[in-house]
Amino acid sequence: MNLQALMKQAQSMQKNLMDAKTKIENMTFTGESELVEIKLNGKREVLSVKIKETNLDKEDIEILEDMIMIAFNDGINKINKEISDKLGSQTGALGSLL
Repeated sequence: MNLQALMKQAQSMQKNLMDAKTKIENMTFTGESELVEIKLNGKREVLSVKIKETNLDKEDIEILEDMIMIAFNDGINKINKEISDKLGSQTGALGSLL
């Protein structure tokens, strides 16, 4: 196998990975438990939090849902920063895929 063919194959693989990443980022995922439903996008960002049946006031539920969303996104941002700090220099072109 010559170097030019190998580079072309690597570029094709990179394009396929980036296309798949973009597709996943545009998807919506739902995590559920007995009392809570969380919608996230493929970028690991919380889009909404819904608290199911509870004895709390509607206003208290909305505040709690917002606070859960903020805390979850903060945690995900910290994970992403740690991945970038620890693995960014080692992953090279794959760093953006993590």
